[in-house]
Amino acid sequence: MAELLAEAPRFFGYYNLLLLGRAFLLTALLSFAGNALGLIVGFALAILRNERIVRFPALRSVATAYVELFRRIPFLVMLMVVFFVFQYAGFDASLFEVAMTALALSASAFLAEIIRAGLRSVHPNQWDAAEAMNMSGMTALRLVILPQAWGVIIPPSLTQSVGLVKSTSIVSQIGLMELTYAAKVLNQRGFSAGICFGTILVLYFALCWPLNLLAARLESKLASSHHR
Repeated sequence: MAELLAEAPRFFGYYNLLLLGRAFLLTALLSFAGNALGLIVGFALAILRNERIVRFPALRSVATAYVELFRRIPFLVMLMVVFFVFQYAGFDASLFEVAMTALALSASAFLAEIIRAGLRSVHPNQWDAAEAMNMSGMTALRLVILPQAWGVIIPPSLTQSVGLVKSTSIVSQIGLMELTYAAKVLNQRGFSAGICFGTILVLYFALCWPLNLLAARLESKLASSHHR
């Protein structure tokens, strides 16, 4: 501890803080972009897998195959596959775009399954009642099913989002200057691993804690609403 306190003034110098600040912002942006894209694609996949909305078995099978495939690929493997596919295809993509694509592919598969389970948690009689009122599948989803399913969908979706924030540490393997890569750079400059990785531990906590609070608040609010 004495050694950490002794090197702290030098570690928290202007240029090191600038490096950490940029890495923090990039990690936050990467997390937001990956979650946002994953949610959009995941929601579309959940709709495609719903037999009440999509009547074509082939489309439902394709969506199911996508989800089952990408849920079973480790994120590091997916990151490397996306990286080399972009290279071999000749796409002039930045490392940020490669990482965001891999995160979105992973997030969309897991979120699609969460949303599908949430929709299935609503009793089939609700779908039948909506169809009896001459509602289309999408109208029934928007007006009848989703208001009842949010309580099941939101808590695990936010938990998945927190997991995605932590997964951003893996993208350091392709050289993207996010928090983990910044800690490695500072460690190579002669600072101890304790202060380098202890600092990014605090920064990751700062990114994840608000999501945990939001999840707890929404879960409490939705549970109260469900009780009423």
